[in-house]
Amino acid sequence: MKRINFFQFILLFVFCSVLTGFPLKSYENVVTKSPVKKFYLTDESLTFKNDLFKPMSPAIDLDFTYAAEKTIHSVVNIRTEYQRKSSVYDDFFGSFDPFRDFFGGNQGAYGKSQQPIMATGSGVIISPDGYIITNNHVVQEADYIEVTLNNKESFAATLVGADPSTDLALLKIQSVDLPYITFGNSDSIRIGEWVLAVGNPFNLNSTVTAGIVSAKARNINILGRKDAIESFIQTDAAVNSGNSGGALVNTKGELIGINAAIASNTGSYAGYSFAIPVNIVRKVSKDILEYGQVQRAYIGLEISEMTSKLAEQKNIQKIPGVYVSRVIENGAAADAGIKTGDIIIELEDKMVTSPAELLEIIATKAPGDIVKATLVKDGKQSEAEVKLKNKYNNFDILKKEKESIINLLGATFENISADEAQELGIKNGVKVISIESGKLRSYGVRQGFIITYIDKTPVKNTDELYNIIKNKNGGILIEGIYPNGMRAYYGFGL
Repeated sequence: MKRINFFQFILLFVFCSVLTGFPLKSYENVVTKSPVKKFYLTDESLTFKNDLFKPMSPAIDLDFTYAAEKTIHSVVNIRTEYQRKSSVYDDFFGSFDPFRDFFGGNQGAYGKSQQPIMATGSGVIISPDGYIITNNHVVQEADYIEVTLNNKESFAATLVGADPSTDLALLKIQSVDLPYITFGNSDSIRIGEWVLAVGNPFNLNSTVTAGIVSAKARNINILGRKDAIESFIQTDAAVNSGNSGGALVNTKGELIGINAAIASNTGSYAGYSFAIPVNIVRKVSKDILEYGQVQRAYIGLEISEMTSKLAEQKNIQKIPGVYVSRVIENGAAADAGIKTGDIIIELEDKMVTSPAELLEIIATKAPGDIVKATLVKDGKQSEAEVKLKNKYNNFDILKKEKESIINLLGATFENISADEAQELGIKNGVKVISIESGKLRSYGVRQGFIITYIDKTPVKNTDELYNIIKNKNGGILIEGIYPNGMRAYYGFGL
């Protein structure tokens, strides 16, 4: 074999060095000429000039056993039974079922027995005396609800109240000293944080899965209601049928959400699941327990996400925030001086970049609460204090009885001012400030009508109106006057 002398070896070494260094130099040129910023794994690169980023210590020996053990006994299995309320078949035949009448007994179409439909889900014990939170869709229309604890003990449950707008419901079982879960703070969770989903998928009791928070304030338009509040925590923890109503917890074992939905083309887990933030859960369960229904606050706005397309259409600068597309007359925002075209960038010192984020903040408030809004108005930053109202544009605490009367009449009311009474020459009255479908509209009552008497009994304020209607049965006669001085009488049955 031919031997290489020292001089040849040096030449070969230089040649190889140049050859191997060339692609590295070329790649570096491509990178440095690109507008994309380069990042390096150095200690300095981990110090971000961003107030929103707060470095955390890396997870070492991450262990989920503590959180699982703390949570698993407070998550229950829920079994429901209900009769199918309606179908195409029922809509066609109504109460007359020729197949049932022909075959006799509890028979339906084609002789099939109309057995109760059974479904299962999950729930979370939130107090030692047996209050349980779950999804509204788990127990909606159920004729019978049974709760089974992790120790296999079963109880019949009663529905205390439900809120379809957030898909939450509160149940009660008769027991004491139950293992209950501790509420965390869903505002403090961060994208990338580890979480556990605990529930009963496919009727498999006490199943624990792990994942991370993938996103916050997700609106997936799943509830299908105009008044729906969707600001879900998105995770990649495996959630399947039967997990609905179960717990989403942090590594401390604190409840941060109630699992409610999955994103899937098949109905089974396909990578993403969604949970209702615990701060909304806390507000809803507290209101149901105290008032029998949720005392929902309204800011009185219609808003849109601030996109480049919207900014171009409105000929404004695109900034992070939500665009006020409409202000409700006499609403909370209108009272605070917020106008169409304003851009809300913060609410309660929290950045707001989507309608879902704003709705989540408002969903934790009650009528009468004051929230601080930071907004851009005519290109200048300003602040406003907004005193939130209820859906009837006042600050009253709504009770089931009062709201059922409002729904029956199909109208909202306010007390008239002393000046208005003097101008019209009346001593008392309650004005109709909005009117929808209901008894009043059906019988010709129009917005602005002032009710002065019901069955010859003076109506001095809204509370008296509710109390009078509450105790009436059968026909009633309403007397009153319109702002133009025209007097009117309306009679109808309740």
